[in-house]
Amino acid sequence: MCLKIKRLQRYYFFIENHKFFDFERIFVYFCNLKLITKIHMNKQIDYILLPELAAKSDAKWKRFFRKNKKKLTGMDIQVHTLHNDISERIDCLACANCCKTLGPRITDKDVEKIAKALRTKTSVVMKLYLRVDEDNDLVFQSMPCPFLRIDNYCSIYESRPKACREYPHTDRKRFFQIYNLSIKNASTCPIVYEVLNQLTAP
Repeated sequence: MCLKIKRLQRYYFFIENHKFFDFERIFVYFCNLKLITKIHMNKQIDYILLPELAAKSDAKWKRFFRKNKKKLTGMDIQVHTLHNDISERIDCLACANCCKTLGPRITDKDVEKIAKALRTKTSVVMKLYLRVDEDNDLVFQSMPCPFLRIDNYCSIYESRPKACREYPHTDRKRFFQIYNLSIKNASTCPIVYEVLNQLTAP
């Protein structure tokens, strides 16, 4: 259930069960609720343990897909709501797993944008940073990403590749089409891990 709905339910429960209002108690109640909510929202996943956590949930997630394949076709709004709520409390700069381990496919347009950001020629970008992989796709020569700074910021963020902009894909339309890919991504991205965990919760 959405956290905002849970909070509203708590408010109504409190009001309905207190006929005589003690405003001091009400103030303390809401302050405590705000504190608890803040602690919950700031709770972070241990990124080092993410592959192990995802592996433990793998069977549960796949079982959910088998049982709810048709239902998933109409769950985009629910998935996107989860994506937005979870993205707000996940600190990507504390993680950067995708930038360290996943080599994005680079398009010709990406090369042009990177070259413009670096104020150099596309041929220089190709020579210094890119290679053609076994699938005949352009990828970075090595990982972590050559544009990932020591503080986990991207040095070409505004000109980053399309694949980087779209990751982790949990806000895309027809999520059911990439559900199995998301199971794979859950071992890398805490947002995907949390989306799948909440989506498949009993």
